[in-house]
Amino acid sequence: MDAIVLLKEDHKNVEALFKKFEQAGERAHVEKRRLVDQITQELVTHAYIEEEIFYPAARAKVPETSDHVLESVEEHHVVVWILSELKDLDPADEHFTAKVTVLIENVRHHVEEEEKEWFPQVREAMGRKELQALGERMAKAKADAPSEPLAVRSAKA
Repeated sequence: MDAIVLLKEDHKNVEALFKKFEQAGERAHVEKRRLVDQITQELVTHAYIEEEIFYPAARAKVPETSDHVLESVEEHHVVVWILSELKDLDPADEHFTAKVTVLIENVRHHVEEEEKEWFPQVREAMGRKELQALGERMAKAKADAPSEPLAVRSAKA
């Protein structure tokens, strides 16, 4: 699987979890907690492989994407901090759903920019073989991803 396909698959998986959260009832606290825990795992792993492998490779191969990469890292920064706040927040707390809603809005914006604005540039510059090799590295690196949101590099950016 090539790197961009892998990232888009991650995006689809997270979007499916977002939709389940949005459809959960107002009092579905146990379900919302379970979904946010899954969302956290998915997003932390995704941010990790992007920041450690994909972004440096994209930036090196397509220098004109540097601004997109830097903005993406800042977007990750916001996301991992929200995730860290949600980690210990009771789903019955009035701020829980509001924080998740802000998280969802941020991630959807981030995904749209990546997929529409700069993934096509990276695909054009890298080519199939290079993207496949990068995708293999990223798939393997998922096992090394931290579980703690603030352990991701962008948390310190």
